[in-house]
Amino acid sequence: MNVKWWSFGLGAVAGLLVAALVAAVLRPWEPDAVELEKGPLIIISGKDQSNGGQRQELVNQWNKTHPDNPARVDELPLGADDQYSEMVARAQGSAPTPDIYNLDAAWTAEFADREYIAELDKSAVDTSGFMQNPLLTCWYEGKLWALPFNTDAGLLYYRHPGVKAPSTWKDIVDETRRLMSGPHDSNLVAGYTAQLADYEGLAVNAFEAIWDEGGEVVDEDGNVVIDSQKARAGLSRLADGLRPGANPRVIMQEARSQDETSSMNAFAEGKVAFMRNWPVAYRNLDSRTSDDANQAAFFKVVLLPGPSVLGGQNLAVSSKSERPKAARALIEFLTSPRSQQILFERGGFAATRDIVYEDAEVRRQRPYAGVLRDAINKAKTRPVSRCYVRFAEIFRAVVNETLSDDGKLPSNATERLTTALKC
Repeated sequence: MNVKWWSFGLGAVAGLLVAALVAAVLRPWEPDAVELEKGPLIIISGKDQSNGGQRQELVNQWNKTHPDNPARVDELPLGADDQYSEMVARAQGSAPTPDIYNLDAAWTAEFADREYIAELDKSAVDTSGFMQNPLLTCWYEGKLWALPFNTDAGLLYYRHPGVKAPSTWKDIVDETRRLMSGPHDSNLVAGYTAQLADYEGLAVNAFEAIWDEGGEVVDEDGNVVIDSQKARAGLSRLADGLRPGANPRVIMQEARSQDETSSMNAFAEGKVAFMRNWPVAYRNLDSRTSDDANQAAFFKVVLLPGPSVLGGQNLAVSSKSERPKAARALIEFLTSPRSQQILFERGGFAATRDIVYEDAEVRRQRPYAGVLRDAINKAKTRPVSRCYVRFAEIFRAVVNETLSDDGKLPSNATERLTTALKC
């Protein structure tokens, strides 16, 4: 289906009643009858990694219909650490700041606490239709600070055919043993890879391993509880999988220097049978399959053994914006059902609105949509804290020390993480 700006696909909807309901929900976006302040709007964001630059296409559409509020996107480097540092510098600086921040979901609490962003009037903003988990990342201390632009959840990729679909970590270990013990391609060096380099990817993978074992890093009361049998079991399985000379080699040694791209390349080259990665890897891997649309991909995806970390980005109005009403209107446009469908169907960004996943064309263009939807609904958030960035830095250090010490958790891990969580 060639999606028009004035038409949202309804191919997936069966029955006139449901179709009528969806048509009502997905009406064209219209701003409130509030007069917007005139003048340009600036969005500060990481690089647009969508197919065809769909974020920019949405901004272009806004500009066509809102000539008094032309918007532009200031793109920052790809690395999350660099993005964070630049956004904080802009927020603290005396120079004009952006009107809108496109924040990693884990940064929303800090930017709200430090008053870098403005609270949204929850009585004036319609939050109905958003998926529950992505919307939760926009709240802090009972106040709404942002709207979810795109969401994300990790998926487990496995080579197909020839590899059994796993549902547990034990399945991955057992299947690795089966593959490595018999005749196999010489390219295969281990069973599994993930993003274990020293950046946020390491924190994400460590959280997921701990959660899958039933452990926690920070409990619901905000206490650090990493020194528990279950939490240590999660870290130990990463250390055991990486151990040199292990038979079978479950996790490839190079994983400790890999990010999303390098781990994806290792999987594509047949060096491993399994990989944890974000949905963005799906379209990149799928493009390597063949120019023949009838040829099946060499891989499939399933849910991770345990909960994924909930990823994604949120759009928030800068507290220094001179055009807060116009900025809010632009955010509502970018997060509307119509915009969300285009970002997912055309661009590959996971939609934050549940109804998008019902569309037949979305499911055809993104075959993993159903699995991703389940992963998002089952995902867990990283610790909600104004100190998350500092906490994650110390958490990565603790994880690295654990992996380098044969799975032994540092004796001062709890103390260090508790201090970092309070910053």
